[in-house]
Amino acid sequence: MNTSDVLVVGAGLAGLHTATLLAQHGHDVLLVERRTSLTAAIRTTGIFVRKTLDDFPLPVECLGPPIRRVVLYPPDLRRPVELVSDRDEYRVGVMGPLYLAAAERALEVGVRLSLGTRYAGWRAGAFHLVDRDGPTQVRARYVVGADGARSRVARDLGLDRNTHLLVGAEEVFAIPSTEEPPTFHCVLDPSIAPGYLAWVVNDGQHAHVGVAGYADRYPEGMRKALQRFSKDAPGLACVDRPVEVERRGGPIPVGGLLRRIGSADGLLVGDAAGAVSPLTAGGLDPCLRLSSLAAEVLDDALRGGAAALPAYDGAALRARFRGRLMLRRGLAQVRTPAAASLAFKLLRTQPGRLAARHILFGDRSFPTARSR
Repeated sequence: MNTSDVLVVGAGLAGLHTATLLAQHGHDVLLVERRTSLTAAIRTTGIFVRKTLDDFPLPVECLGPPIRRVVLYPPDLRRPVELVSDRDEYRVGVMGPLYLAAAERALEVGVRLSLGTRYAGWRAGAFHLVDRDGPTQVRARYVVGADGARSRVARDLGLDRNTHLLVGAEEVFAIPSTEEPPTFHCVLDPSIAPGYLAWVVNDGQHAHVGVAGYADRYPEGMRKALQRFSKDAPGLACVDRPVEVERRGGPIPVGGLLRRIGSADGLLVGDAAGAVSPLTAGGLDPCLRLSSLAAEVLDDALRGGAAALPAYDGAALRARFRGRLMLRRGLAQVRTPAAASLAFKLLRTQPGRLAARHILFGDRSFPTARSR
């Protein structure tokens, strides 16, 4: 029987950040991850927004060049809307090395990291795990579910679970340098990205080519939609025979932050908590900010202040997302290329461009809450 102050399930960015902060506060933290390598089966596109880059010390060597230019396209790719910021708005993380750097930091501060270890449930007051040597049990004062959009920890704790999901797929290519500025290309076409967007992020080092949408609206499957999009995707005209680096894919929760994300026995962070922007589907900024709050709440609880746990209130934070939730519902209703083209008529107006700039270049991010 193993013991720990906190068991963290899932070594994505949310789990690594939570575990590191708790260990820095002097707590015994066991972090388990079912993958045998942190560089395998990466799902996120790795897009970091300016607020994240300003507020969190990410290793610069794991970030691509800054992106200031965003181009929005209708289904026929004609008359796109170009937006350029006077600030560095996005950088794409090289996620494998970034995860390894985060894991190294976690180990330095005392986190016990166990790869190839699967969370198998909570029974009889103990957390059951399965590793290379077979089943084992852990007794921990608290558990943190950082185990993705379909969190098993959430189920075991009786917390809310994600029901509003997109599915996404992306191919990453190494590309030769060009004279084109780093650009984020977004295509609104419900025939290839029903309810969301298709994209090309070309930062001059890598090109990320992807689609995402509602699974039940892909009559031929998402992979075929990605293949169709890749043939004529914008932003790749200057790239000759790109060399594929990796493929990514998985569910993306877009129903907003869940209301019940904490109990007397543990908390949820990252995708497990629905900490993803409902409109843009960006999850890296929310995962870091919510993980910081989770670590703060658990630190208070471990030091004898269990009354701090109710401060981890998803419903209170969710109220800050009413506008984005409303826009998500609107985007979900764009079901035909004709409707998407009509939306672009509004986007080309001055109010439409101002609204787009506010969404893409605005200073708002996931609300930073404090338990104290």
